[in-house]
Amino acid sequence: MIRSLFKNYHEIPVIKLSGVIGQGGMLKSGLNISALNKIIEKAFAIKKAPAVSLVINSPGGSPTQSSLIAKKIRLLANKKKIKVYAFVEDVAASGGYWLACAADEIYIDKNSIIGSIGVISPGFGFVQMIKKLGIERRVYTSGKSKSFLDPFQNIKKEDLKRLQEIQEQIHQNFIDHVKKSRGKKIKGKDSEIFNGLFWVGDKAIKLGLADGIGHIEEVLKNKFGEKTKIRIIEQKKSFLQKKLSSSLSNKLIDSSELIDALEERSYWSMFGL
Repeated sequence: MIRSLFKNYHEIPVIKLSGVIGQGGMLKSGLNISALNKIIEKAFAIKKAPAVSLVINSPGGSPTQSSLIAKKIRLLANKKKIKVYAFVEDVAASGGYWLACAADEIYIDKNSIIGSIGVISPGFGFVQMIKKLGIERRVYTSGKSKSFLDPFQNIKKEDLKRLQEIQEQIHQNFIDHVKKSRGKKIKGKDSEIFNGLFWVGDKAIKLGLADGIGHIEEVLKNKFGEKTKIRIIEQKKSFLQKKLSSSLSNKLIDSSELIDALEERSYWSMFGL
């Protein structure tokens, strides 16, 4: 208590954004605005904090959740009139880079993977499988496009065209977000930067996607002094939540959870992780 009353050091709140972006399941942590809203508010509520930092390690996920989280961070940063610094660990790709662009400055490791500014919609087709099994597919709809991209039917040209239109709209939103955040820092051509490729370390910096190589403690102490302290902001679990989490961890994994786990693994494997 005495130290807090007479402290002569800066305390920087840190928000950890690690994992696939989207709604979480039993096997997925899931970065989403519902889980992060109070944590973000708590970080920006710390009195006299000269900045807020983000530690990011995400291969991407939901573009909507990426946008909502980034908007919340920017809203409070502008309201409090303080800087936000992002520090990338293994990867900030796709939606992970969307989150990084919520910061005023982005710092990375020389081995960090950055970029993948694009949109992807993975899926499966089971048409041949159900034919071999002798299964008859029966779908009853009201509305011509209600069975859009049904994995048990041959893909329709109009469905594919519609999907591409949706992807292009989201991709343009992503591009606009990066350009607004990075501005004149971007050095590469649009055709190079926004085609879905990703880069490592120095190359990402040369293209203007990051500001430099630097560890969180090193950078913040350089900016705010050697006595700067880092404070990780986390949402505390109640006793009931801890017990519930423990009981769920012992639950048998059903097929849907297994698919979720494999899907999450696929996000990371795209970047060799």
